[in-house]
Amino acid sequence: MSKLLVVDDEFQIRQIIKKYAEFEGHTVEEAVDGMEAVEICRKNTYDLIIMDVMMPELDGFSACREIRKFTNTPVIMLSARGEEYDKIHGFELGSDDYVVKPFSPKELMMRVNAVIKRSNGQQDALKDVFTYEGLSVDFSARIVTVNGNRVEMTPKEYDLFFYMVKNKGIALTREQLISEVWGYDFFGDERTLDTHIKLLRKSLQEYSRCIVTLRGVGYRFEAN
Repeated sequence: MSKLLVVDDEFQIRQIIKKYAEFEGHTVEEAVDGMEAVEICRKNTYDLIIMDVMMPELDGFSACREIRKFTNTPVIMLSARGEEYDKIHGFELGSDDYVVKPFSPKELMMRVNAVIKRSNGQQDALKDVFTYEGLSVDFSARIVTVNGNRVEMTPKEYDLFFYMVKNKGIALTREQLISEVWGYDFFGDERTLDTHIKLLRKSLQEYSRCIVTLRGVGYRFEAN
């Protein structure tokens, strides 16, 4: 059983999500806006947060930014805006998934279960460190440094980067990366992978060169 926080200013939306989440065996708490969500998250811990973007007091993007300052609890963003810019912005802030309204409650629950499963699996991360020149990757502590400076990444950037580093020198297909990092029940498309690769390269600064694009295939992490 997982504990969820549903944040949406629309009562009906919260009730629909709560109904389906409880049917899946989860417990649900609610918040009516981003400000309340931030305060609740400071006092309680959750396995996952479902957060609407357009809300009064404090919007979902701003709330996600504040919550990320003190917890890495997985976040699924809900929004009536499905433009690529909005999705990229959500991922940059650290959201784990982005669902466009109107949505299927059953599909949302499948996404919820998939994110929780991946989050739980991260606790079993390997306890070793990879280094290449000025790049250091501590898998157990989930810390990446470039020339001694810690690099801040979103949770999904960490997942994607760690998987690529663990499989350095190996050509990884787009399908393989999606299934291993997002899960077989991922509902997005390959553009989500491309977006995260773009964000990851930005985070790695000069070591973005280590992520090589294999045209028509996927990507490979090289550190020779």
